[in-house]
Amino acid sequence: MQFSDPHKNIQQFELELGMKVLDLGAGSGFYSIYAAQDVGINGSVIAVDIQKDLLERLKYTAKEYEVRNIEVLHADIEGEKGIPIKDNSIDAVIVSNIFFQIENKEKVVREIQRILKVRGKGLVIDWSDSYGGLGPAGNDIVAEHTLRELFEKEGFIVERGIMAGAHHYGFIVRKV
Repeated sequence: MQFSDPHKNIQQFELELGMKVLDLGAGSGFYSIYAAQDVGINGSVIAVDIQKDLLERLKYTAKEYEVRNIEVLHADIEGEKGIPIKDNSIDAVIVSNIFFQIENKEKVVREIQRILKVRGKGLVIDWSDSYGGLGPAGNDIVAEHTLRELFEKEGFIVERGIMAGAHHYGFIVRKV
């Protein structure tokens, strides 16, 4: 198994043409790029991050990949207003490698629940361990079972796990 590969992880998420996808904590944007390619020109991706410089870099990367269906949104997903997206308006959400950085995990999961359409789905990926200083400190890692239980508590079902990489875990949830 190799290090986490956004392209393979998005393939396992099985997005459909025309979907509206939200990438929370988009960072470098590779999940956004691959998701945008999978949903096609009639679909869209909203890449959300608190770091404006990363969003600017994502705009440039999208041009390089000739992807035109990505919108960037600067927001603090833990902030008072949460995610500035309408209720029940998103088909799929990607949350990759952010939960170890989030203090109020419950609030973020409730926001995902709020913005997803009924039967909408989420791809959750995070670190399973620290690798050569690349991942979070060991005490910041959020165990997979902890996140699964949190999503279930907030009204999701865990559909299945995915192979997310040598130092990551991943699973797909669905809003019921």
